[in-house]
Amino acid sequence: MALRLHDTLSGQVRDFVPLRADERVVTMYVCGPTVQAAPHVGHVRSAIAFDILRRWLLASGYDVQFLRNVTDIDDKILHDAGHAGAPWWAHATHHHRLFVEAYDALNVLPPTGEPRATGHVTEMVELMQRLIDRGHAYAVGGDVYFDVRSFDRYGALSRQQPDQMRSAEDAGLKRDPLDFALWKAAKPGEPTWPTPWGPGRPGWHLECSAMATRYLGAEFDIHGGGQDLVFPHHENEVAQSVAAGDGFARFWLHHGLVNTGGEKMSKSLGNSLVVADVLSRNRPQAVRYLLGAAHYRSDIQWSDDVLADADAAYARIEGFLQRADEIVSPDPAGVGVPVPAAFAAALDDDLAVPRALAVLHESVRAGNAALADGDKSALETAAGEVRAMTRVLGLSPDDFGGDGGADSALRPVVDALVPAMLTARDEARARKDYAEADRLRDALAAAGVVVEDTPAGPRWRVG
Repeated sequence: MALRLHDTLSGQVRDFVPLRADERVVTMYVCGPTVQAAPHVGHVRSAIAFDILRRWLLASGYDVQFLRNVTDIDDKILHDAGHAGAPWWAHATHHHRLFVEAYDALNVLPPTGEPRATGHVTEMVELMQRLIDRGHAYAVGGDVYFDVRSFDRYGALSRQQPDQMRSAEDAGLKRDPLDFALWKAAKPGEPTWPTPWGPGRPGWHLECSAMATRYLGAEFDIHGGGQDLVFPHHENEVAQSVAAGDGFARFWLHHGLVNTGGEKMSKSLGNSLVVADVLSRNRPQAVRYLLGAAHYRSDIQWSDDVLADADAAYARIEGFLQRADEIVSPDPAGVGVPVPAAFAAALDDDLAVPRALAVLHESVRAGNAALADGDKSALETAAGEVRAMTRVLGLSPDDFGGDGGADSALRPVVDALVPAMLTARDEARARKDYAEADRLRDALAAAGVVVEDTPAGPRWRVG
């Protein structure tokens, strides 16, 4: 069965045939973070969803050219940096590092390229000039706007009619309320870049079109992001890119969101779960399992109970492999061991990970039965298949390191002792016993506990 993927633009599950199929190359662009704050689990759900797709393409013999951008200039970044009293670029860089740490902790493969918006203003200016020359954009008062009514396919991605839309931007000097900003004129105190239409900074939508085509070409295979980006961000990307004459993305993939208490996870709602905080209380293996277990187009309901179930499910996988390794030689990379046909068929069917996980757990059960029966041959087959499948899903115990079972057993102990030591450290500092406070800090550091002092109190994580 050939890989089939759901394309948001057509609304159909279609056969996936790459542009460069004869070279076995897939080009893929995913909207990365706006680095205004620390990542929450909604952000890394996106990274994990597309990491699974990338790993399956790699396992299927493709060379995947994977780009994930960084939006490092934005209204929110400027606002938050100002409140923090930090230069905007330092604020952005700091939070970008937190995203990289989160990706690494959750075993997300690093991108082939990770372009920053501020490094691609030249490409943005060139794209705007092409749009102006074609009659799809105009400059006024130092701003540059896309003329929505000039593009007759506007709304196709989100299945909306322009007459039914409302603009999320201020009217300003726009000809039409629906027109969106490609470039924003300079404002006092904000960073600016020179353009033929005056100094200013880029609009959010323009950035991705310029960066994607700069590295992947005028037409590429896959553009990915969350369902919340379909409109207006991706709709605007389609409009400005196709209007400029580019084929742009052949497949649009959108993943579901992470909900808490029935609401979409967001910073504004105050229900965001910062990844560093989550990983201070839970194993990264369990977090990755939970965020990758649902079908990528489905929403995920986040709760402690669901996370506990994910940890238990993962523990059954790693427990089997630990027992198997005592009898058969481990094959960490799964070299030469194919995944079961049912597993491959599930992933080829629009990345049906729940079905793929069912195959994985069936192999675990078969392996445990082989252990009980003393059937070394069947055990070796099952262990090899399980390792190969966990590798594709980014869940291989070998990629996380350490004794997973011991980690699980020690977690309640760590959760009890570290906060107690932090409380003792705070009490020592309050009574100005700085020597004792330093001793406690050094003891935590020696144990591999990283402590970050924040306005809301100390935040800690292992590693």
